[in-house]
Amino acid sequence: MFTALTIAGSDSSGGAGIQADIKTMTAHHVYAMSAVTALTAQNTTGVTGIMESTPAFLALQLDAVFSDIPPQAVKVGMVSSAPLIRVIGEKLRQYAPGNVVVDPVMVATSGARLLEEDAVGALGEELFPLADLLTPNIPEAEILSGMSISCGEDMERAARTIGEKYGCAVLCKGGHRVKDADDYLWQPSGGKWFHGERVDNPNTHGTGCTLSSAIASNLAKGLPMEASVERAKAYLSGALGAMLDLGKGSGPMDHAFAIAGEY
Repeated sequence: MFTALTIAGSDSSGGAGIQADIKTMTAHHVYAMSAVTALTAQNTTGVTGIMESTPAFLALQLDAVFSDIPPQAVKVGMVSSAPLIRVIGEKLRQYAPGNVVVDPVMVATSGARLLEEDAVGALGEELFPLADLLTPNIPEAEILSGMSISCGEDMERAARTIGEKYGCAVLCKGGHRVKDADDYLWQPSGGKWFHGERVDNPNTHGTGCTLSSAIASNLAKGLPMEASVERAKAYLSGALGAMLDLGKGSGPMDHAFAIAGEY
């Protein structure tokens, strides 16, 4: 049985965070485990409350997982404070898992910054150098690279800058661009574009969580990086294309659209 761990916050409405991660991993026939960084009270219209895990309790969760069922891949999602980031870095160094995918959740779809400056710095110091893959969207890639991104060539330059800085692969996601859903993967061996058509679905809550978890699931199953990204993008397109419509705001996708299928 393939195994994967998600380290992220809980979404009470089930569309993003560890709930989206567990659904995605399960759809990929990977046994999913979780370490919760925060509880949130949220739904499709917004977040009304956040209660963080303590660093000590997060460490206990990570020890419990790694000491009993070692994951074959780890996905790290939103971690809102520097002390929690440092705990994750410490435990990843201690247990040295393979296939670490970090989704650097720093900027909301609305463009709002989600992390304080010290937390952004801690990500770069503690987690990014331990990652096999970073999956920033364009606003996040602009922060990490220090450059403006307005075209495909900019995405390529930014991904390479980030990858060379932290010594890992980088998938610069194009979903924040208007005309397409093309993503660019940079690796030390070279770069590759993954082209996708934008699905006309306003319910996109949890797309970043889902994509990074799908990539981690494929890596856990032993697929190479490029194949993992390609299959993850296909899964995300299918989940969006199922046109689930729940809630009063930007709703979740149908993670179970192919629960008995190819993924």
